[in-house]
Amino acid sequence: MSILSEFKEFAVKGNVIDLAVGVIIGAAFGKIVDSLVADIIMPIVGLVFGRLDFSNLYVVLGTAPPGVANTLADLKKAGVPVLAYGNFITIAVNFVILAFIIFMMVKQINRLKRKDEAVPAAAPATPEDVVLLREIRDSLKQRG
Repeated sequence: MSILSEFKEFAVKGNVIDLAVGVIIGAAFGKIVDSLVADIIMPIVGLVFGRLDFSNLYVVLGTAPPGVANTLADLKKAGVPVLAYGNFITIAVNFVILAFIIFMMVKQINRLKRKDEAVPAAAPATPEDVVLLREIRDSLKQRG
């Protein structure tokens, strides 16, 4: 078997396609969670703690050259070492929210699986010839 045919067989298996779909949906879902954190949750958290934008919280670790504005983007552009802890806070909150959402999804799926397993499957109907043979057996037992 050639490498090309082996690769084709591998690539068209259901698991690989399912994985690809999962990665694509996960990427899109990640963007939704990023927007939820950046546009809805972090402004509320920032309002509660007195800051409206955590992404611009930083500590300058070096000296800024003259003429460089004291903003995170300008300092990074100038190559000044900056500890951008606000961005880390935003990403950490993003991770916690995403992990919680995935946990709730898995919990719901497991609950639905248990519900499906709890419902007993209906017994298959007994074939007519087996029923007739049982009747014959029972009538022979009654005679003897």
